Amino acid sequence: RRRTAPLAPTTPTTTTYMSALARSQFAAPRAVTHRRQASHTKARRSSATVAASTTPSWGPCSVHGGAHLSAAQKTELEAVCAHIGQAGKGITACDEGPGTIGSRFENVGIVNTEENRRAYRQMLFETPNANKYLSAAILDPETLYQKSSTSGKLFPHALNDIGICPGVKPHLKVYALPGQNGATVMQGLDSLAARCKEYKAAGCKFAKWRSPIEIDLTTGQPSDLTIETNMQDLARYALICQAEGLVPIVEPDVSLKGDHDLETAVRINLKIQSVLFKAMLDHGVYMEGSLLKSNMVNPGKACKTNYTVDELAIANLQVFRRCFPTAMVSANFLSGGQSLEDAAARLDAINKHKTAKDPWNLSFSWSAALQMPLFELCRGKSELPLKEMGELYAKELEIAGAAALGQYTRTGTSGDHKAK
Repeated sequence: RRRTAPLAPTTPTTTTYMSALARSQFAAPRAVTHRRQASHTKARRSSATVAASTTPSWGPCSVHGGAHLSAAQKTELEAVCAHIGQAGKGITACDEGPGTIGSRFENVGIVNTEENRRAYRQMLFETPNANKYLSAAILDPETLYQKSSTSGKLFPHALNDIGICPGVKPHLKVYALPGQNGATVMQGLDSLAARCKEYKAAGCKFAKWRSPIEIDLTTGQPSDLTIETNMQDLARYALICQAEGLVPIVEPDVSLKGDHDLETAVRINLKIQSVLFKAMLDHGVYMEGSLLKSNMVNPGKACKTNYTVDELAIANLQVFRRCFPTAMVSANFLSGGQSLEDAAARLDAINKHKTAKDPWNLSFSWSAALQMPLFELCRGKSELPLKEMGELYAKELEIAGAAALGQYTRTGTSGDHKAK
């Protein structure tokens, strides 16, 4: 058999040598590693310093209240809000597209031509004393590039000359959200910045975006998805508008359709508006440079419960007191299918019930309530009866202005909700 040589005994000298060898083999790599780690740490610190120097002064939180806007931009936005929010004045909403106003014309026998649309809008702007009750007008993009036959100026400039602030409807078409039982969202955010820049150059000072919502308890609408999608869009629209120098008017429009009671309307409107204002804050919207256009809080048209005009007024103020930021100076209610008499009686009651808790200017931004009676004057005529329309319109504006001050006297039970 082959013998295996015995292993050499381990001696202190051998151990010392092996330890030294190990140190010689691994000490250098460890030193390199330590140098690399130190280098990486230094690089990270350097990167952090660069990131800190380029991070906006408001930090990583988006709720910065328009910190990206200059002092001059904020001042301009606030001045427009203050002008629109003048006590006793409101907004004439004439932003219907050619198709919508065309159907109204054709319904009463008037041909839908661009000249008829232009002449009709001029009557809404230039009726004597209209600017006594109007602080602003919302225009369709078509109207921006039409001229007043009186001054020869484009309408935005003609309006500005008489103290009526010109604004525009920038949103596009409504789109049904899949799987939401017919609930919708408005389109037009993708190209909004470019269009706002164009509208600003054309003389506009504000914009208005409408998000229509219906209450349907049988289908569970509006769902959380419906509310959040629409309110996030309104917040993003507001942020883009302010960056382009336009005051955003946000319009959550809850329809009168349905049979829901007033208590349900309060809860749903409160949910919608609270989600809206939080979304605006989260986006960094400058609230002091924004305005609200909302529906009046009402039961559904088919509601079987009676409510007085005072009960409706208190419900509206309850919603505002619970969520409407005092940083926003004005809310201008839409008419939303109400008659002029009902809308005026309800706006008047809301203003009469205001207290020190309610610092906002509460006024009108009406379209159908003012315009539908005007169209009735056209029946049986081949041309627009502009003189008669202007005379009636002046009386309507006087009613609206009085309601905005809480100085309107209603007739009978106007403004009450009567069970259907």
